[in-house]
Amino acid sequence: MDTAILPSTLLLTLLLSVGLFFFIRAATKDRTKTAQLVSEQDEAVLMPQLQDYFRSRSYRVAAVDRDKNQVIFEGFVQPSLFLAIFLTLLATVGLICLSFVLSLLFPNISSYFLGIVLLSPLSGVFYWKKAGRTEKVLLHLQKANQGEPSSPSKITVTAHRDELIELQKALNLTLSD
Repeated sequence: MDTAILPSTLLLTLLLSVGLFFFIRAATKDRTKTAQLVSEQDEAVLMPQLQDYFRSRSYRVAAVDRDKNQVIFEGFVQPSLFLAIFLTLLATVGLICLSFVLSLLFPNISSYFLGIVLLSPLSGVFYWKKAGRTEKVLLHLQKANQGEPSSPSKITVTAHRDELIELQKALNLTLSD
């Protein structure tokens, strides 16, 4: 092979390895968002529905502040076995490519570079330890129009973005303007 091809291939492989590293790290990133949702139901009807919804999703009531009309739910989010295996496979392929390029550049010690591939299960372990965590959901319930008795309820929810989407679907809530 041409001697200019190998260093450029190494550079590209290293850049892809950096991208893979950040992809694996991003799989554990906290994606907590705050959304204001509106329901046509009264507060007395909506609150038990919210409690039932979060109980069905394995959350429990951690704290209640009746003065502020706030409830904090807590629940443990299990890491995904599929994603742990997928990230391990991605790391394996990436490290095989890196070891292959390094063995072409340094043929005298090429057998040692295959040992790099043994590091790939660390990506799955990293994901598994970081992704399994206790999530908190903060609910703040209020009337959209404070003066009207039959006005819709406005809920401010701070939770994981996927949990917000599921809550909207399950209880037919709309985003506030």
